[in-house]
Amino acid sequence: MARAARVAWVLGLSRCALAEGSRIRPWPPISAQSLAGYTRAAAGSSGPAVRKGSPRLLGAAALTLGGALGLYHTVRWHLRSQDLRAERSAVQLSPSSHLQLTLYQYKTCPFCSKVRAFLDFHSLPYQVVEVNPVRRAEIKFSSYRKVPILVAQEGDSLQQLNDSSVIISALKTYLVSGQPLEEVITYYPPMKATNDQGKEVTEFCNKYWLMLDEKEAQQMYGGKEARTEEMKWRQWADDWLVHLISPNVYRTPAEALASFDYIVREGKFGAVEATMAKYVGAAAMYLISKRLKSRHHLQDDVRADLYEAANKWVTAVGKDRPFMGGQKPNLADLAVYGVLRVMEGLEAFDDLMRHSRIQPWYLRMEQAIEEAPSVHPRPPSC
Repeated sequence: MARAARVAWVLGLSRCALAEGSRIRPWPPISAQSLAGYTRAAAGSSGPAVRKGSPRLLGAAALTLGGALGLYHTVRWHLRSQDLRAERSAVQLSPSSHLQLTLYQYKTCPFCSKVRAFLDFHSLPYQVVEVNPVRRAEIKFSSYRKVPILVAQEGDSLQQLNDSSVIISALKTYLVSGQPLEEVITYYPPMKATNDQGKEVTEFCNKYWLMLDEKEAQQMYGGKEARTEEMKWRQWADDWLVHLISPNVYRTPAEALASFDYIVREGKFGAVEATMAKYVGAAAMYLISKRLKSRHHLQDDVRADLYEAANKWVTAVGKDRPFMGGQKPNLADLAVYGVLRVMEGLEAFDDLMRHSRIQPWYLRMEQAIEEAPSVHPRPPSC
């Protein structure tokens, strides 16, 4: 059943192991067949009979009762979900029509840009609140102090989603499955971890997975290979591609100054903060970029790593499809595009378009997002 498959998926993905500092890797999920096997065993449909008077008799009875209750709730949920889908179909409402979204961001942040690319492509209306990177007063309501933060109101329910990949996975799951967003968020639990510098950070389990049942996954992906490929390259965009941005846009003092001029122009700064950010920030980031180059083991010419990453992506997409998602972008396409887009107008971006093979794909992505149907007018930014 749909619910059994989804529960099995969540159970499997929620068993996470920490590896490489703060990175979290999902363990292989428990299959729906395995879960069904456990239920059948609990119900006594297979396996050796328990001898009369055995001390295990009580345990077997408890398992049988648990299996029966689990089956009852599964059937009840399945029937209710069918009713809800029928109701939605009857009134022809999309799940997104119930959402009011507010994105707290830095405009030049690649992770925030990923979220905007997703929202724009899926024609989800949203308000933008630009956060002051010095005071961050706009997100004082949140104990999670990074951006992006997405606040979603669905009826009387107000939910906060943190981490760009969690935001994207949760919203896509919501749009495809029609499950309440409040429930979807529980599939992506936060976990405390320690990064490579010994600092405690918050990570999220399952953040590259969509929590769909088998039928929904088949309709969306067509096969397991496409789903695995999307997850792999979404993670690659976070773990590798995004770390090439700063070393390239702050590569020289002149590039660092030009980058901070763009950041100040597009960001939310006071007059004094803007001057300090432009000159002091540019000098600081020029020096920090050298440390980042060493930390991520980049080549002396960091442009070479950027071109290599772009060409690797183009090779993965291949010549027989316009996007990794086929005829339309998938979540990996949107992630890579969102990360690279923050360099537009800078020397690093121009060099990337000239010296790698990514420009045709990038232009197709621009067109796909521009042509996304505008279902709702987007409210003005705050």
